[in-house]
Amino acid sequence: MLYQLGADLLVLIHLAFIVFVIVGSVAVLRWPWFVLLHIPAVIWGAVVMINGWLCPLSPWENSLRHLAGQEGYSGGFIEYYIIPLIYPMELTRDTQVLAGIIVVVINLCLYCFVIYRLMRNSAVGNERGGDKY
Repeated sequence: MLYQLGADLLVLIHLAFIVFVIVGSVAVLRWPWFVLLHIPAVIWGAVVMINGWLCPLSPWENSLRHLAGQEGYSGGFIEYYIIPLIYPMELTRDTQVLAGIIVVVINLCLYCFVIYRLMRNSAVGNERGGDKY
């Protein structure tokens, strides 16, 4: 029971990390220091996808599933959980590289928006005689 709970928790952590990698830049609008967490996460996510590596969480989850008496799965988290939801065919190397590139492009676009908003807010603050200290 405890091993199964651990494996299920890892699935949730894994999914949360993927969502964070894809759209975490939006949080930078609210908490600018978040960029220090998000940029390394994007780099890691893109490198893992583009190089076809397995995230270390996948084998860890499989080990916990085996300890719980369940079957694990071959491949990684993306192939097992995400691809069947989004793209029902077998994950190819080209699709995996494309996914990594899409993650980078999405984040570049979101960071352009973040930079635009920060610059606009700064300009508006200066026009209103913003804080000089």
